[in-house]
Amino acid sequence: MTQAIKKTLRDSAGMRWFALVLLSGLTFATYWFQDFMGGLQGLLQTEYGFTPENYGRIISMTTFANMFGMIIIGGIILDKWGIRLAGLLFGGIAAVGGLIVYLASINTFGADASTKMWMMGIGRMIFGSGLEVVCVVATRTVVKWFKGYELALAMAINMGFGRLGSAMGIAVSPDIAGGTSSTAIGFAASLLGLAMIMFVIYLFFDVKLDKQEAAKTQKSEEDEFKFSDLWKLIKNSTFVYITLLCVAFYAAVFPFIQYASSLLVNKFGFTSELPESATLIIGGSATLGTVLVYIGLFIFAICFSTVPPRMKTSSMRITARIVILAIFAIAVYSMKDIFSAWLQNGPKTTSLIPLGTIIFTPIFGSYVDKKGKAASLMILGAFLLIFAHLSLSIFNNVFLGYIGLLSLGVAFSLVPAAMWPSVAKIVPENRLGTAYSTMFTVQNWGLGAFFWGIGALLNAVNKDKLDLIEQGEATYDYTYPILMLVVCGVISIFLAFKLKQADKKHGYGLELPNIQKKSDTEIEAEMQAGQ
Repeated sequence: MTQAIKKTLRDSAGMRWFALVLLSGLTFATYWFQDFMGGLQGLLQTEYGFTPENYGRIISMTTFANMFGMIIIGGIILDKWGIRLAGLLFGGIAAVGGLIVYLASINTFGADASTKMWMMGIGRMIFGSGLEVVCVVATRTVVKWFKGYELALAMAINMGFGRLGSAMGIAVSPDIAGGTSSTAIGFAASLLGLAMIMFVIYLFFDVKLDKQEAAKTQKSEEDEFKFSDLWKLIKNSTFVYITLLCVAFYAAVFPFIQYASSLLVNKFGFTSELPESATLIIGGSATLGTVLVYIGLFIFAICFSTVPPRMKTSSMRITARIVILAIFAIAVYSMKDIFSAWLQNGPKTTSLIPLGTIIFTPIFGSYVDKKGKAASLMILGAFLLIFAHLSLSIFNNVFLGYIGLLSLGVAFSLVPAAMWPSVAKIVPENRLGTAYSTMFTVQNWGLGAFFWGIGALLNAVNKDKLDLIEQGEATYDYTYPILMLVVCGVISIFLAFKLKQADKKHGYGLELPNIQKKSDTEIEAEMQAGQ
């Protein structure tokens, strides 16, 4: 009976996963807004006259405030005053930034291209000031509800919601825009408002959980945040390795996503607009049809990674996987003509990158929970990253380009699924907000440099033919900008090996499963406590 009294909301699997769904609304909406412009780059160029450098400058502003410590401030607020205040404050800031971008797109601040560019950039900067702290809040909250349970899987699903937002934002935004970018921008901004409503609903459960946890444990003075914690993190060489790995890896992924659609159009001759014959009409709407395709793929990934492990026998697990794969194969085959056209379209094909994460991140997260090998998976992901960018920069083979995009999607699943849960093993739980925010701050220096740097380098290496490109008589050469990202992959491999060495030295357990089987002694103790 004693054991039953001590149970909290987090001990209920249903409540844990319901809380995750509510929380993931923020992740979905913020990632949508972060990446949706990748599908609108061509439209922004024709509608507003934005060059690749102008576009890169707008996108890079997302990281500006975070370069100078906004995330660390958010992390400190998170550790000192909790998830609720930090989520409301910085989620609200992100929503305000999204609103400003929308207002700029409808000429609220002026109709000339320069004013639009700067106001949209300011809006992205404000959005970014909230974005990364919201990501920290989400990650910290998942740890709060799932530590000791399905932590890596829960983080993977939360990230999967984010990648779903990225994929759908890139793929669907041209359809939503309908030739007018402000329509797609307004829709993206409205998603941020809806996500905040879901977060407010989540807060009711968070308050109840805190009351239950307070009845079990008392907060000590050691739990109070101290500014010396920042210095302790900096002195932790293992934390430094995983932070730099985070920077190098994401600098090779997120900036590329923003330019991938244009690269596929310019280098491989993909279409920038999808023909009407390639649209899936559901309920009279092509956009709804596209959305349901991505949701279906996400559901497949969740089912494949979560349903079979709950079967009692290995034969039942194998049968479940075969059935799920068969249903998936039939669904894909039934729409083969549509998918064939999608794979010749720049924005739709670009969505393969986050799409790969939708499918693989929950699977890899479940693997890390049960089998471990987090450091080894990070090494593998870094190798895939190098292969992906080499195939997209040096070679001109379309098939190899597809393999590169898929490899990038797999790498984008492997590394985050292994990396973010590993931080919880390196840093004490009550310092995770500060730890994650520090990682995001350093990461933003890399992202800001590469968001703008790719656009600037693209203009520089193509400066002799910019007039011809504008007239449609030549195309951009992306070789050198993408080779920059190969270097990031090499650095990622080096840091992943250093992380594995540090784990062997200090015994963090990065290669061990997150779900540990209870010993006979622990089981006996629980039985005695329940009597």
